[in-house]
Amino acid sequence: MSDQISIPSVLMRGGTSSGPFFHLKDLPADRDDMSKVLLSVMGSPDSRQIDGIGGATPLTSKVCIISPSEREDSDIDYLFAQVSVDEDFVDYGPTCGNMLSGVGPFAIHEGLIPAQGETTTVRIHAVNNGGLIEAIVQTPGGEVAYHGEAIVQTPGGEVAYHGDYAISGAPGTGAPILLKFLDLVGGATGSLFPAGDPIIEVEGVEVTCIDVAMPMVLARAQDMGIRGDETSAQLTANTELMGKIETIRLAASYKMGLGDARGKVMPKFGILSSPSNGGNIRSRYFTPLTCHEAHAVTGTMCISSASLLPGTIASEFVQVDHSGDQTIWIEHPLGKIDCAVEVFSEDGLNNTGIRSCGVYRTARRLMDGCVYVPAGIY
Repeated sequence: MSDQISIPSVLMRGGTSSGPFFHLKDLPADRDDMSKVLLSVMGSPDSRQIDGIGGATPLTSKVCIISPSEREDSDIDYLFAQVSVDEDFVDYGPTCGNMLSGVGPFAIHEGLIPAQGETTTVRIHAVNNGGLIEAIVQTPGGEVAYHGEAIVQTPGGEVAYHGDYAISGAPGTGAPILLKFLDLVGGATGSLFPAGDPIIEVEGVEVTCIDVAMPMVLARAQDMGIRGDETSAQLTANTELMGKIETIRLAASYKMGLGDARGKVMPKFGILSSPSNGGNIRSRYFTPLTCHEAHAVTGTMCISSASLLPGTIASEFVQVDHSGDQTIWIEHPLGKIDCAVEVFSEDGLNNTGIRSCGVYRTARRLMDGCVYVPAGIY
């Protein structure tokens, strides 16, 4: 009898992140046992993840768990797991928009959704926060339709990974995947502004606490004692800044109804400033104890939405018409990322809401096979 268990898996890049994709049926049903398996698969806790397939950074220590959905409004259930690199902890609280870009291709490639004619629509339910995402799988001629919906190209019934679309933070180019996110507001807290007003004071610093795609705490760079154009490495190495961020984040979490955020990745933290490279706003996104090398998709949607909501800190930096749909370009350490925001207003700007957000990503299937974990792990 072997002293190891083999588990089928596919390694994929999704946007600016990467990690293994699993079928839910191949993992333990018990969440604690599942966490033990995922920690072993990734090689955690260990700062190098040397005994697993993790990449020793938060962006490369992510796991996607996929299954057919039993919901009438969805085809696929997508459960995301953020595996801590150096702690014995798996966080199922947030979702990940970058890794989401691999869900449609994975579902089609694995036979969970058949390719159907010219286009195939994949309706994805994000289990972590209850969000709904539409994926439309294109087929012929490499023609991309910019409908504001998620698009995966599948010429001849096969997933196309190669194309001319580039994203900051991932080398080369690929076939564009447009992800349209629905039901974005209040997924974790039940409210757009869970702390009350669009701007509140926490630990002596003005912040916007907002829940669109991801609950976030947003602050001005000048109020945090930085310029806002620093590199990811510079900010992560700034222990005084990181301590200040964590103090504010933990206090804000209670005000947002999220409770004790110690050891958890929600709420996330964003530091905002004026753009300098052709964007609408500049952001540094924290995950939460390190600065993201590029930018999270969920954070992009949250900050872009905040930019169009009057009275928020983000809206102070964005010089656009706040009364209609907009595409917001966010500058980050490795370039820019854009987000198409669809807004609605029932009685003028004082009651503006977010209907949907759309972002473009690329994804690629890197390897398939089996991962191995000790037989007695659970």
